Amino acid sequence: MNLARLAMERGAEGRPVRAALIGAGKFGSMFLAQVPHIAGLEVTHIADLDPDRARAACRTVGWDDARIASTTFTDSGVSAAQAAADVVIEATGAPGPGIAHALAAMAAGAHVVMVNVEADVLAGPVLAERAKAAGVVYSMAYGDQPALVAEMVDWARATGFEVAAAGKGTKYLPAYHGVTPDDVWSHYGLTAEEAATAGMNPQMFNSFLDGTKSAIEMAAIANACGLDVPGDGLGFPPCGVDDLAHVLRPRAVGGQLDRDGMVEVVSSLERDGRPVFRDLRWGVYVVLKAPNDYAAACFRQYGLPTDATGRYAAMYKPFHLIGLELSVSVLSAALRGEATGATREWRGDAVAVAKRDLRAGAVLDGEGGWTVWGKAVPAARSRERALLPIGLAHGVALTRDVTAGDVLALADVALDEGEEPVRLRRSMLG
Repeated sequence: MNLARLAMERGAEGRPVRAALIGAGKFGSMFLAQVPHIAGLEVTHIADLDPDRARAACRTVGWDDARIASTTFTDSGVSAAQAAADVVIEATGAPGPGIAHALAAMAAGAHVVMVNVEADVLAGPVLAERAKAAGVVYSMAYGDQPALVAEMVDWARATGFEVAAAGKGTKYLPAYHGVTPDDVWSHYGLTAEEAATAGMNPQMFNSFLDGTKSAIEMAAIANACGLDVPGDGLGFPPCGVDDLAHVLRPRAVGGQLDRDGMVEVVSSLERDGRPVFRDLRWGVYVVLKAPNDYAAACFRQYGLPTDATGRYAAMYKPFHLIGLELSVSVLSAALRGEATGATREWRGDAVAVAKRDLRAGAVLDGEGGWTVWGKAVPAARSRERALLPIGLAHGVALTRDVTAGDVLALADVALDEGEEPVRLRRSMLG
């Protein structure tokens, strides 16, 4: 609770925390909007495939000409990663480049804030080991849901509670797994023209709808918090905030989970499409289990929503502000040497599932595309079957015919074994 003071002191000493941002999209732009208002924090380098677009983003979020002129803009993420910053923020969303940028930053002695959850779920355990060997912090991005959930889980354990479940809310129906960028906007209440005018990317927004982003984020939470992914994948039970403790507890006591210690996503829609009462579409939650009768009684006395037994209670945060909150991770890494959540072990994975029947030779188009969606599975199953992570399911050709609903394996596609992401994933299989 003293990050602002520590940053202010660094600034007063003439040693502000220096950050390099790779990827000036929506997440990055939200972070840039806050930087001028944070004493002791500077962004020295911004990398984007289109540096002029990055400059325009800075103007849009309110940077003045002097701040823009004092910032180095480049189209090379690697050069930004090596630019002698204290912290490198990887916000491209592309797994392959994200891994390359993170490794370059570590080699340069910079801490890494990995907004790129796609890269983290693909190779996070290896990246965390590399960061430890380099003596730098490898961190989730505060403001994004995985880091916020990790914070809640840590709070629960630090106060002596068992974590029964943790996760987030989203808008979900089973049919969404088959949605493609061609028909995504109807589910958002937009026309294609309206979305294009707003600069919205249909494939990216489809990844939020078809379940892929949820799978990636829950795998990241499992890996950071020592929680488990449901054996059959996420169930997306319809659930409002008042029912979290009732629904997200083990089946043995009347809930919908296999056991305590699980990740799960709750839907803001009933299965017939009706809205859930007091939904958690934009928020995160943790379900606590009281260790004794006294703590359970305190749950009731202090107004926590509990299940019928009183032993399970829910805490939740209804919103998250993504990039507007990102500076918490940057300052925590630089000033405390501490991550705001980080991969600790490989417990969850997000793997590719065919959206439709596909013939051998078909080229997969990855997260949010026309060919596959991402499903959360236990890492043990992914390792045993050498399944294809969604992060490698882009621009690769199938080597056999597959049927809609098939979970794909590494052997089902023609991979370039010389690429770093492929090598890192192979190393995780043992």
